[in-house]
Amino acid sequence: MKTVAEILKAKGDSTVHSIAPSATVFDAVKLMADKNVGALLVMEGERIVGVVTERDYARKVVLLARSSKDTPLRDVMTTAVIYVRPSQTSEECMALMTESRVRHLPVIDGGKLVGLISIGDIVKGIISEQNFIIEQLQHYISGEHA
Repeated sequence: MKTVAEILKAKGDSTVHSIAPSATVFDAVKLMADKNVGALLVMEGERIVGVVTERDYARKVVLLARSSKDTPLRDVMTTAVIYVRPSQTSEECMALMTESRVRHLPVIDGGKLVGLISIGDIVKGIISEQNFIIEQLQHYISGEHA
């Protein structure tokens, strides 16, 4: 099983897009569209105070007929943010995401934000691992091993 650290390394870009809780929902949706991401961390300085996702927008703004230009993020963001550490495995992340019904996990190391992983990042890592194992088994079966 790959670790979160290995998944972040394979991902390459460690940029974590964030926004302030005082920003409007419109600002958050625009930033998500501009950066082609499905979630933003809501931060006050270096501290994570929440997360906002496209799902939050759909369920807490659109369906409730709220104005995205007048609604501050603090009114719709998820404040119970679940995070992982770099040493945790992809299997642990999948279980946590499934149990908590979340698709994004901030990565915290020594109290500091070091990245953000999505369910897509985890699946990509698992597929990569499985492809490697299949390749090794094919070499073994064909007698190409050392």
